[in-house]
Amino acid sequence: MKFLLDNWYLVASALVSGGLLLWPVLRGGKGGVSHHEATRLINDREAWLVDVRSTEEFARGHIAGARNIPVDQLEGRIAELNKARSKPVIVVCQTGPRAQRALAVLTKAGFAEVVTLEGGVAAWQAAGLPLRNA
Repeated sequence: MKFLLDNWYLVASALVSGGLLLWPVLRGGKGGVSHHEATRLINDREAWLVDVRSTEEFARGHIAGARNIPVDQLEGRIAELNKARSKPVIVVCQTGPRAQRALAVLTKAGFAEVVTLEGGVAAWQAAGLPLRNA
């Protein structure tokens, strides 16, 4: 007990660090996948890519094979993804926030394996990976 009292700042640092590591789990969010993992899921498991950016953003450049369903239309167009229920679904936006919203919608709709692309299309481009124009 004396050690804890004498080194309270170390204990506090350990608790804060642990809390920050557990935050994503406690928040209930699912992790994203890197562009390497996404490519593997697409190639090995025929994952579906759902790009939830606006139609205009999608037309300026998108990942090959992605289906464009803007996040504000996702709930109304969920039937378009019914064939993907047995496949992994990778949700993509420009940087991540819209993909997190879409992930929640798809999970609520019963899609079992839904992840986001870490960093979105911006990270994909930064890694030097190609985009297609519509």
